[in-house]
Amino acid sequence: MFIEAPELSSHSYIRHAFFTRQGGVSERLYASLNGGIGSNDDPARVAENRARMCAQLGLPRENLVSLYQVHSAEVVTVEAPFPLAERPKADAMVTRVPGLALGIATADCGPILFADPENRVVGAAHAGWKGALGGVVEATVAAMEGLGAERGNIVAVLGPTIAQASYEVGRDFLERFRAEVPDCERFFAEGRPDHAQFDLPAYILARLAEAGVGEASSLGLCTYADAERFFSFRRTTHRNEPDYGRLISAIALTP
Repeated sequence: MFIEAPELSSHSYIRHAFFTRQGGVSERLYASLNGGIGSNDDPARVAENRARMCAQLGLPRENLVSLYQVHSAEVVTVEAPFPLAERPKADAMVTRVPGLALGIATADCGPILFADPENRVVGAAHAGWKGALGGVVEATVAAMEGLGAERGNIVAVLGPTIAQASYEVGRDFLERFRAEVPDCERFFAEGRPDHAQFDLPAYILARLAEAGVGEASSLGLCTYADAERFFSFRRTTHRNEPDYGRLISAIALTP
């Protein structure tokens, strides 16, 4: 049902989980632990799935906070739960309030969970190529610093993300990176004519290193290649399916 990172689970006052698609009540395309409020799944089933996630984290169901994600570098400081209907448009959250679970939804993009164990500040970010290029990693770290974190103390873990072997991009994509990212060729492998294979996890880890966090790592899991455990937008597209579920990655300070 979920995966933990040793770098985070070693701290008793931090709770986290990279939830898989297993262990829920949704059916068909969404089977089974779909946490996607924006999907066309039965809202009651999504609510039950999210309640199960909260139970795993040991928190009330209303304490799982989510965003209206827009592939931006916007960060929200969370001080209390807010209604799902009032989700702010942003792609990262930070808090120092115990008992709030910051939940990021993904289905190929990179979910990053952050924690400064010493100063007890946590964060979560949704980092697709656009958000990572736009600076969501650096913005999240800066927002954590605003709450008292020290970037050298921050531990960041990248959860299940589409891997390079499954991420084909076109020439326009490659040229944009060449224009904006020095030495970007290290993130691309040769593909079929006029295409390349993009290493999103490596790019995110590079941005974390450049941001100066104390420790950055990846679970090394590919959403596209593991249909049994993970939802994938690109896999759904290749299969001509009408919709897809969303994975939730969440982190909280213990109440």
